[in-house]
Amino acid sequence: MELKSNHASPVLTDPSPLNKSKLGIHSSLLPYSSAGPSFSGKYVTVPRKKPGKLDDVRSNGWLDAMKSSSPPRKKLIKDFNSEVAPDDSETAYRSWMLKYPSALDYFKQITNFAKNKKIAMFLDYDGTLSPIVDDPDRAIMSDGMRFAVRNIAKYFPTAIISGRSRDKVYELVGLTELCYAGSHGMDIMGPVNNIVSDDHPNCIKSTDQLGKEVNLFQPAIEFIPMINEVFRTLVENTKKIQGAKVENHKFCAAIHYRNVDEKNWPTIAQCVHDILKDYPRLRLTHGRKVLEVRPVIDWNKGKAVEFLLESLGLSISDDVLPIYVGDDRTDEDAFKVLRERNQGYGILVSSVPKESKAFYSLRDPSEVQEFLSCLVRWKKLDEDDEEQK
Repeated sequence: MELKSNHASPVLTDPSPLNKSKLGIHSSLLPYSSAGPSFSGKYVTVPRKKPGKLDDVRSNGWLDAMKSSSPPRKKLIKDFNSEVAPDDSETAYRSWMLKYPSALDYFKQITNFAKNKKIAMFLDYDGTLSPIVDDPDRAIMSDGMRFAVRNIAKYFPTAIISGRSRDKVYELVGLTELCYAGSHGMDIMGPVNNIVSDDHPNCIKSTDQLGKEVNLFQPAIEFIPMINEVFRTLVENTKKIQGAKVENHKFCAAIHYRNVDEKNWPTIAQCVHDILKDYPRLRLTHGRKVLEVRPVIDWNKGKAVEFLLESLGLSISDDVLPIYVGDDRTDEDAFKVLRERNQGYGILVSSVPKESKAFYSLRDPSEVQEFLSCLVRWKKLDEDDEEQK
């Protein structure tokens, strides 16, 4: 099946970094609407642009977005607190935490609200369960983190939603107690739910690694040949750029430039731009030192959270508390869903100030591990108290 097109690409990218806004800490959270979530795998209609010139990657903001995906620490401090000395990063971070307080410091408030509610845990992988490293193949979670995630899954429905392929993130995590969603939620393996299967044509019955029956949902399945083709082209066109690494995440192709000299970033961007001109049904998104080519469909990590809640039978319950922990720009879609529904907590993992739709923050994966362990201890004590009554 020939999926390539000769038409010019719309070169659709994700939005620029979030503008500063007054996002206060909520005082209460309301339940889901009884109507339940709405899902769509429809394509986004985008007006096409004419083919770009050589400097398009500069004029369309790609290079600015690449730099802003991991800006220098001094710039972040200056942007968030002009009264703080440029080298006083810790003071700037504490100032930022007034807006995004630590989920550990506010743990009691979180659990007070969670009392008598069903917690559902959603976790990103890179930068959340594992540290950000130069080689993505070496982003290995610690034994302590694996123990914490296994324990959290014993007490709460738990899913990992990653930009990596579902098979790869399962290989890295290696726990069968969880649900897995790869390619930013475009490849979900979750519990069997006949209502969900009937509502979504790309949801089929399958089996997991243990032979257990599951639902497999892949809203962008028709894009696999196209992504494979783009992946091969990217590998060929970037092979001479030292430090560049291209990965095939099944439903998206990722180009890592963390180890590429910044003077060669325009070459990386132009390479991707030139390829996308031939694929109007694909778009570019930005992550931490990574460019990702993804299908133009109305689906993201936020939609994946809604789908998994529905699969778990928790979408229309007023006693559910979803918690999403993530560190990257793609996690903002999930934070946004929880904020707009006024139910649940988004927790941003970041050691530097950045704007977010999250309510709380954690500094790094070690604090994520501590937070998960605290939740397990709290749940155990809560159950013991119930047994004694």
